[in-house]
Amino acid sequence: MIEVMFFGQLTDGTGVSSVMIEEVANTDMLINLMKQHYPFLESSTYMVALNNTMVTENTIIRPGSKVAFMPPFSGG
Repeated sequence: MIEVMFFGQLTDGTGVSSVMIEEVANTDMLINLMKQHYPFLESSTYMVALNNTMVTENTIIRPGSKVAFMPPFSGG
């Protein structure tokens, strides 16, 4: 299983803060699956972290991983 977590306005838009899903092979497959389940994500801007590391390209997801969908943020 993989834990998928949503933060900020993504929690409001999806209606959930986290879900458990069966394994998927990579982040592209996961993003597409989440967009099917939560159409709100189609028009949302977000970043993806895999096991506490930001990912910007398609990345393999191992069983037991945690993936976070996070709204953009700025430091300061």
